[in-house]
Amino acid sequence: MQANAGPNGKEPSKKDTATLLQHLTTESQNEASQGFDTKSALEIARIINHEDSKVAAAVKKALPEIAQVIDQVARSLRDGGRLIYIGAGSSGRIAALDASECPPTYSTAPGQVQYIMAGGPKALASAVEVNEDSEELGQRDIARRRPTRKDVVIGLSASGRTPYVVAATAYARARGAYAAAVTCNQGTPLAEVSDIAIVAEVGAEVVSGSTRMKAASAQKMILNMITTGAMTRMGYVYENLMVNVHMQNSKLVERGIRILMKACNIDRTTAVDTIKSAGRSVPVALVMLKAKVDKPEAVRRLAKSDGNVRLAIEDNIAEF
Repeated sequence: MQANAGPNGKEPSKKDTATLLQHLTTESQNEASQGFDTKSALEIARIINHEDSKVAAAVKKALPEIAQVIDQVARSLRDGGRLIYIGAGSSGRIAALDASECPPTYSTAPGQVQYIMAGGPKALASAVEVNEDSEELGQRDIARRRPTRKDVVIGLSASGRTPYVVAATAYARARGAYAAAVTCNQGTPLAEVSDIAIVAEVGAEVVSGSTRMKAASAQKMILNMITTGAMTRMGYVYENLMVNVHMQNSKLVERGIRILMKACNIDRTTAVDTIKSAGRSVPVALVMLKAKVDKPEAVRRLAKSDGNVRLAIEDNIAEF
């Protein structure tokens, strides 16, 4: 199956790997780390730290594109769609980390935020990098998720040319999903098959080609922004508090209590009692206290606002 054309109408580049790699900034040598193997431990740490300091600036240049993806993800999740990450190697592991942290942090529904990784779950702990080169496996793995126009699919690849990721992203876009690329190089095949490209040009790595370093840090920052931004736009954050936290262990229960205490300026006993009467739901408890309503009314308001806590508190019908 052939990957679909990108927004410019071109098919993704089919140049050989050697030609592609030699033009990638993430594969070039870094002048700042020349003679790296002769350095002391402190010098090594200083060089890495200095290079890492460039990552946030590279991500900053991509903020307009990141913002567009944040809003698209929020719209899709509100409409019953999914956010599906696609990655390989370090990029896939970062995608898996972000997807796995959404349920405890924001109580996302099962399957709402997913990841697909070359080599499957076993590749999280063991290198199965050969799968990265298979377009067929990428198409097969995303086809099993049956992407639709409701979904957002984000392909991650530092190089922007990983065949598995490019083919899977192209397949999803051909079936109507909104496709975004997260990469660290300009003008890549992954960008060509996506609706939008988020490019963080972090430059050459301290150890040439080791994209688990600056490139991976940039991708982690970008995914943090996308999911945190989308969940905030959906109303799962009140002020700057994680009010949709899923209280499944003692740490998260304590966090829920403290969030309610801070948001409502109440004592611990009141917070604990309200959370209990709210069915262990921080959003319900918060609406009860802020709007001075009972549990059924708080639940009604949250359902009416699609879980947006601030709108539920204000009960502003015009905004629902």
